[in-house]
Amino acid sequence: MPKTLKHIDDVTIRFAGDSGDGMQLTGDRFTSATAIIGNDLSTLPDYPAEIRAPAGSLAGVSAFQLHFSSQEIFSPGDNPDVLVAMNPAALKVHLKELTRGGIIIVNTASFTAKNLKLAQYETNPLDDKSLRDYVVYPVDMSRLVAHACEDMGITTKTVERTKNMFALGVLYWMYNRPMDTTIKWLKQKFAKKPEIVEANTRALQAGFNYGSTNRIFTTNYKVDAAKLNPGTYRNISGNQATALGLVAASVRANLPLFYGSYPITPASDILHHLAGFRNFKVKTFQAEDEIAGITSAIGAAFAGSLAATGTSGPGVALKTEAMGLAVMTELPLVIVNVQRGGPATGLPTKTEQADLFQALYGRNGEAPIPVISARSPGDCFAAAFEAAQVALKYMTPVMVLTDGYVGNGSEPWIIPNVADLPEIKPNFFQGDEDEAFLPYKRNPDTLARDWVAPGTPGREHRIGGLEKEDGSGNVNYDPENHHKMVTLRDEKIKRVVEDIRPCRIIGEQEGDLLILTWGSTRGAARAALQKLLKEGKSVGHMHLRWLNPLPQDLGGILDKFEKILIPEINLGQLAQIIRARYLKEPHQLNLVRGRPFLTREIMDKVNELTG
Repeated sequence: MPKTLKHIDDVTIRFAGDSGDGMQLTGDRFTSATAIIGNDLSTLPDYPAEIRAPAGSLAGVSAFQLHFSSQEIFSPGDNPDVLVAMNPAALKVHLKELTRGGIIIVNTASFTAKNLKLAQYETNPLDDKSLRDYVVYPVDMSRLVAHACEDMGITTKTVERTKNMFALGVLYWMYNRPMDTTIKWLKQKFAKKPEIVEANTRALQAGFNYGSTNRIFTTNYKVDAAKLNPGTYRNISGNQATALGLVAASVRANLPLFYGSYPITPASDILHHLAGFRNFKVKTFQAEDEIAGITSAIGAAFAGSLAATGTSGPGVALKTEAMGLAVMTELPLVIVNVQRGGPATGLPTKTEQADLFQALYGRNGEAPIPVISARSPGDCFAAAFEAAQVALKYMTPVMVLTDGYVGNGSEPWIIPNVADLPEIKPNFFQGDEDEAFLPYKRNPDTLARDWVAPGTPGREHRIGGLEKEDGSGNVNYDPENHHKMVTLRDEKIKRVVEDIRPCRIIGEQEGDLLILTWGSTRGAARAALQKLLKEGKSVGHMHLRWLNPLPQDLGGILDKFEKILIPEINLGQLAQIIRARYLKEPHQLNLVRGRPFLTREIMDKVNELTG
């Protein structure tokens, strides 16, 4: 049958299967091919916490969602238009979210009696007409990859592992994606295993050819390149961007970078990525625990390095005493928290925004720390760079909040020219050799103390966790001195507000309702705003980057709107801060499900509030 080419503006695809089916890799390869074409895109990896969950079980389903478009987009999409289900469990878990009339591509070989039972199906959904509201493409992928590799003499198990490449090939044909980037990647990834390269290449090509020749596939689609700002782009995840932001800051500050960390999901990739930058004076240390991770970084800061540590919420809980030490010693330190579902071990592979109170208040005593949050994967670069700027300028630890969705998700990112990034001037002591050195003498503008590397002749000084005497830094228990030092440290953090850019409202500048967001909720809120404005709603959107201190002009902006809506993946932490600080009563949208907001959820709440 002749094939029809259909132009569309955007599409959302979800790959789903067992943890061992390679869905994350499949989604990543499709994302890379899509980025090369020039589409705007946003991804959402979703996988179980177990390294290898029970095969065929509902709990063991791993998924990867990709939203790509010929226009600017802000979220990984609400409901998928296409579901690739590698087994019955994947179909069972994700069918309820598939767009009515959407496409289902299934591997029929996995729909055995055993797998149907594990997925809690009483009858085979491919036979009982329960999928009649969808366009279903049943494909025996296992048989077809076996046929493609039959003359290679490799094991059946090895051949079976290539079926994800077959599914990828079908999608490449369906959406006009190039195969050459994936083939090149296979050759690099498995350079020492040519039989793996050959088997996966054959499976990929077999899937593409199956789509182009089989009569069940009558239509393929074209999504044109998006009109993005000119520049050189790459696809980047949030954790990769965080790592690069720290490296760029160390280059612009002309300081070596030290990153001390203990592996923890979903922050470990920052450590992995930084380990490859030894040529940029980057030292990485995989510590034996969270406490060693941060204290080694504090030591590196004392020695004159740009120091950083990264973790997730449970790790921050273990680092809190050392964070107080960094506050007391007034050393520059960047602390990255890639938030995940809690409490305790919670949902290690799912996203959440519930560590805001922990970031602001989770230390003993008066230990204020500036807090900045990243809004998207690419924005993690800017957030990490800006955090390093503030840490070095004000001689303080700074908390960077990302989350599992932002850290693992990806998007096109314009590669900056490092020379165009602002220069960072560390706060090293500039006095004459014969000038008396007072380690806690402060800059009158920033209240930052001077930074001196140990071993500098004539600049010996004492630091530690005991209260300091103003100026000299000697241990001092005097009540009035303690009050003065507590006040000085607090005032220093408040002065960071001078470095915060004015707030920007998107949409209506005043009116019925303001959507106020922080962190990763910005994407769904911005997508909702676009649709709400087209419907004639008097709605604006403002996104908070700095959460401590809050912007100077925030209060005046809140006064311009009759209602304020704050969507958060927690039970209302920013809402409580706004209520206490500005005596406003914001409306809340709180969904704590381990996943980002959907665009329609925010739209529904706005429509409810505005009538």
